[in-house]
Amino acid sequence: MNARAHTMGSDTAATLQSLLCTVVIAIFVVTFIVQAFQIPSESMEDTLLIGDYLLVDKQCYGGGSWWDVMMPYQKIRRGDIIVFHYPVNPSQHFVKRVVGVPGDRVRMVNKRVYVNGTPLVEKYVRFKSTTPDNFRDNFPRPDIVAAGLDANWFLEMKKLVDGNQLIVPDGYYFALGDNRDSSYDSRYWGFVPRENIIGRPLLIYWSVRNLENDLPSTPSMGDKLFHFAYAVTHIFQITRWDRTFRAVK
Repeated sequence: MNARAHTMGSDTAATLQSLLCTVVIAIFVVTFIVQAFQIPSESMEDTLLIGDYLLVDKQCYGGGSWWDVMMPYQKIRRGDIIVFHYPVNPSQHFVKRVVGVPGDRVRMVNKRVYVNGTPLVEKYVRFKSTTPDNFRDNFPRPDIVAAGLDANWFLEMKKLVDGNQLIVPDGYYFALGDNRDSSYDSRYWGFVPRENIIGRPLLIYWSVRNLENDLPSTPSMGDKLFHFAYAVTHIFQITRWDRTFRAVK
């Protein structure tokens, strides 16, 4: 083998090694550190919009195990936005804001949230309905069976209400959407178990405007291909640049 062939072989090996390292690092990051997530509904408007693509920090809260006390993990606090496995169907991912932590006593009166008797200051909350709802706006109401209310949660909720306040048990969190009138949240299906929490959104790495009015809504294969082609060819027009690379708060 001449020197030139040896050099080419070495360059190829180095390139493959570098590529392999990049793939391994990418797999490690996606598996253990961050996860991509897309906002599918309007429940967190105007903080998060349909079409926002997030990077979720999976390590900020630790794993909920005993050794977490030895690591510099954050505690889950009121006001934190969390991504978690939907307790009723863990295959689905939800994103909401923590309102109650273990030991808190939570209630809502005329849409205002009170925790341990003190009203929360929630500048991020939006109300888009002028129609009053006794269950949604005045919570807890164990005497009302609301539309969409999970039956198991309804029975559990009755046992945890004291003095018109809902007591958050150890290991669980009470979470609401910022768009309170259009959010299917803890009011309807219950607490978020600690082990269901994946992490906290860090960054909107891309945001695309809602294309429902521009494109066919029929979920056929042809329409999916058309949606993809349209997005690729109109990437600059459909991107919400004012939201892209924005930190989530």
